[in-house]
Amino acid sequence: MNLIMKSSAHHKLYLLATFWTLGLLFLGSIVHATGSSLACPDWPTCYGTMFPKMTGGIFWEHLHRLVAGALVILFAVATWIGWKAEEKRPGIRIWSCVGILLLLVQSVFGGLTVILKLPDAISTTHLALAFLFLTLVTVLTAVTSPQSTTVEKQNLKKLSDVEKIGVLSAVLIFGQSVLGGVVRHTGAGLVCPDVPLCFGEWIPPLEAVSVITHFTHRLLGIIVLISLIVLAYKSFDLQRGSQIRTFAMTAAVLGVFQVILGFLSVYSLLAIIPVSLHTLIAATLLSCTTYLVSLSWRERLILEN
Repeated sequence: MNLIMKSSAHHKLYLLATFWTLGLLFLGSIVHATGSSLACPDWPTCYGTMFPKMTGGIFWEHLHRLVAGALVILFAVATWIGWKAEEKRPGIRIWSCVGILLLLVQSVFGGLTVILKLPDAISTTHLALAFLFLTLVTVLTAVTSPQSTTVEKQNLKKLSDVEKIGVLSAVLIFGQSVLGGVVRHTGAGLVCPDVPLCFGEWIPPLEAVSVITHFTHRLLGIIVLISLIVLAYKSFDLQRGSQIRTFAMTAAVLGVFQVILGFLSVYSLLAIIPVSLHTLIAATLLSCTTYLVSLSWRERLILEN
């Protein structure tokens, strides 16, 4: 059975919001990597104005705020249009409203990071909420997409297996991303100054909290990569041309690239480009696996009926 849906305006807006969020996370990483987080010492204004001189760190920090504000407006419009179009699917209405609330809370935490001068817990929560919103908007994009089924009914069991591994991968990626935020905001990014070893050992002395945090981040990164490789392998059981298979293969390739970027970040002493790309790929991996799981779930329901 095929599900054929017409392309909708709110789907396109959710899709735009997904890419917008990826860009915002990338921009946020640049803000931190360039040391611009407190370039504007007040919030929501910057030196008492909404239109400061866009130079130096102010450019990155205030641009980050403007892009974040635009995302709130964009998602609110998508929610409004979706509310009118999705009368028969109240779940989409509800989760869209949750998304708006999540964005507003995340914005408040963004302001608190500035007002309270970058406390580790607040800064990490700000990042975690951003990844959580990315997950939500990706799900909304997937379930409102005009996608028809690309998996044959005889592959239902295989599809279910891919879905389960996809869920595991997405959860691991989210946890790894938040842990990466802890590493970043606690200044633990260079406590292991060598790669791939740490102080010349595969398992360093696990005494200092910063070393434990950094080493756990590395270890979890390898676990994430293994889960993505297994996901790609399992997806080969699905027929060629399946979108789910394509997303699984893409995630595995990005996973390899992500590990390389992690090592480059240390090797380059946290240079702006590798560190910022490291955050962007983490977000892309989360969105990719979330989209895969959402499509798998929807197609499984179609095939079961």
